[in-house]
Amino acid sequence: MVAGTAEQAPAGATSPAVERANRMSAANMIRSLVPLVVICLLLVAWQAFRASNEETVRTVDPTGTVQLAAARAGYEVQAPAGLPEEYRTTSARTDAGTAGEGDPVTLQLGYLTPSGEYAGFIASDDAGAEPVRAVLEGATEEGTVDVDGEPWTRLTTGRGETALTRESGEVVLVVTGSAPDDELREVAAAVRPAEG
Repeated sequence: MVAGTAEQAPAGATSPAVERANRMSAANMIRSLVPLVVICLLLVAWQAFRASNEETVRTVDPTGTVQLAAARAGYEVQAPAGLPEEYRTTSARTDAGTAGEGDPVTLQLGYLTPSGEYAGFIASDDAGAEPVRAVLEGATEEGTVDVDGEPWTRLTTGRGETALTRESGEVVLVVTGSAPDDELREVAAAVRPAEG
């Protein structure tokens, strides 16, 4: 044998390149991809499970809204204050920003209660304001309840929710929602003059 010459493959043997090409069939590629797809699906499912357990309630600070209403209203604005931290404020709205001198002002606050239900508060010097009408129109009076020495009228709204309401001069105060009565009473008990 002469040095430097390559050995020749025996007759009938296939080269490694041909063997590799023969193994690259569609079935082999699918078998290789299946474990990767399963791993990806498991990762997506795990992320979805983690996201479903995360807190999805967005809370807001109502201070600015309450202060704006108190500064612009022609009446002493009242709002819940000092509620336990389990009551999370989820919305705060007022039309005081567009109210002119002497115009009525309505304040609305929404809470997620400790039981995971909704409690809403409305204060307005306009009994015909849309938020007030939405709760009180068609409501059935159920009598009065005493909340820290103040009589509140208890009603059942057209949606079947409880509403507590009372008038303070020309101002209508409303506490309503899907929350149980004891939580609505707790919101009503926290109502006091707001600082403007």
